[in-house]
Amino acid sequence: MKLARRGLLIILSSPSGAGKSTLSKRVLEDDPGVVFSISATTRSPRPGEVDGREYFFKTREEFQALVKSGGMLEHAEVFGNFYGTPLAPVEQAIASGRDVLFDVDWQGGQQIRNSKLAEAVVSVFVLPPSMAELEARLKRRGQDSAEVVKNRMAQSRAEISHWAEYDYVLVNDDVDKAEVNLRAIVQAERLKRARITGLNGFVQGLNEEYEAMQ
Repeated sequence: MKLARRGLLIILSSPSGAGKSTLSKRVLEDDPGVVFSISATTRSPRPGEVDGREYFFKTREEFQALVKSGGMLEHAEVFGNFYGTPLAPVEQAIASGRDVLFDVDWQGGQQIRNSKLAEAVVSVFVLPPSMAELEARLKRRGQDSAEVVKNRMAQSRAEISHWAEYDYVLVNDDVDKAEVNLRAIVQAERLKRARITGLNGFVQGLNEEYEAMQ
């Protein structure tokens, strides 16, 4: 008898610059059992973006109808546009034993943990080794002005305050080591008894096999 398992909802959160996007990319590239959660948004597609690949592009009316009907796992309004996670694709993925990775902030993570899919959630918060290193990483990216970096640093303190809400915490002082530890977390969670389907029947089969041998 072949055992199957239910999929995981893997939540990765961190302040900007702590490394969650790098870790997400590595896991997605190397583990075919993990898929990335595609969000829905009401913003217009940018050049080169394809509906269903980068985002599910919705009108405000379509998005709000999904929220009203319970079709969104989590959602928020950011700079005048709505963003959120459609529920149906996530449910289909975990029912088929695939794991869904979410690169979200603490607010999105909180909504997912409080959803009807809470039992499937594994949440990981990524911390920087120090605030000085976090600031250095933001500056090395060269994408933001000094004022934006300052604002991101101020925001990071508020984000870090939510670390204790997560199942696991990784200090990303070495991205290779952090990746190994993240993989260990995912593998251990996959093997939890509660996530294995058909286990009762399997054990019953072992007992019946034993009785037949007597």
